[in-house]
Amino acid sequence: MIFITAKFRVLPEHADRWPEIAGDFTRDTRAEPGCLWFDWSRSVEDPAEYVLVEAFRDEEAGAAHVNSPHFRAAQRTLPPHLAETPRIVNVNVPQGDWSLLGEMAVPDQG
Repeated sequence: MIFITAKFRVLPEHADRWPEIAGDFTRDTRAEPGCLWFDWSRSVEDPAEYVLVEAFRDEEAGAAHVNSPHFRAAQRTLPPHLAETPRIVNVNVPQGDWSLLGEMAVPDQG
């Protein structure tokens, strides 16, 4: 899978509305057949920073994403709300889902 984490520094005046601003892009991306997940989180240290964790089935799904109409639309509509160019880590990972963090295993409650 292609695993991507990106940090978006949003202009302070738009930070509280970022989920709404990125809403169409988020919904449309999650609907892509090759999208495994596309999840936003807000930094607890910097309320103007959002972290996007996303994954796509394979390189073909990643290419379909960046060539989609909603990605092109996001390239136009999202940057005016940003304070800087987003930072990204993009890697191919030889797995298809989240693994368990064994070092913090929760005992069976049953």
